[in-house]
Amino acid sequence: MTDAPHPESALTPEPTPTPDPLVVDAKYLVVDLEGTTSAAGFILGDLYDYARPRLAAWLDAHASDPAIAEARAQVIHDASLPTDASTDEIVAVMHEWMERDVKATPLKTVQGQIWAEGFARDEISSHFFDDVIPKLREWHAHGLGLAVFSSGSVASQVPWFRHSPDGDLTSLITDYFDTIKAGPKKESSSYDRIAAALGVPAAEIVFFTDNPGEVSAALEAGWQVVAFSREGEPFFEADFGGSSVVSSFDDVEVVPS
Repeated sequence: MTDAPHPESALTPEPTPTPDPLVVDAKYLVVDLEGTTSAAGFILGDLYDYARPRLAAWLDAHASDPAIAEARAQVIHDASLPTDASTDEIVAVMHEWMERDVKATPLKTVQGQIWAEGFARDEISSHFFDDVIPKLREWHAHGLGLAVFSSGSVASQVPWFRHSPDGDLTSLITDYFDTIKAGPKKESSSYDRIAAALGVPAAEIVFFTDNPGEVSAALEAGWQVVAFSREGEPFFEADFGGSSVVSSFDDVEVVPS
């Protein structure tokens, strides 16, 4: 008689623990912002609160700006509004998207311009977790290329790094990518475009993100990925599949290839 399999043999094996520290060989590090380098609560709180009451006035005052005209048209299309929708109707949709944290490109375009002006006026400043800036400076000094891929527009990313709590960080960053320049963050083709723009093979790029969908897309494109699970952030203890998971930049050593 054949022995019945032991019940434990049918159990799914535990994932391999992430080494401490996790060592990654790469030519380029591409970072997500919200939940990875910076607190989502700051962006969804302070920055959203700054932009929200300024949307209508900005749309009207910059109606001749091609980027704003395109954003208006895209909101009308995406929300199935009348083609002659008023600014108030458009803003109502944008407010709803903000409440639901919808990563809508036209919203990000308008917010980005508003935030850029707010940074320039010193009315707002950016936020970084304490472990981030020292590691970015260290890795840059050792020859690692650094870039950004965020759903926030490039227009908001640049002042975000220029007005950091530790001064101007823009000298550290080679390039910035958003959903207009690269494409949606949960599609692998977007990561192909970034690799081509950086001129680096996919396997020599590492992406830091806290979003499981972005983890999957970057892995599909052949990138290395480190998933971030920070306590208090939206994707804390999420399922990141087989990706290495850390909670701090201090848990990782990126060695320039």
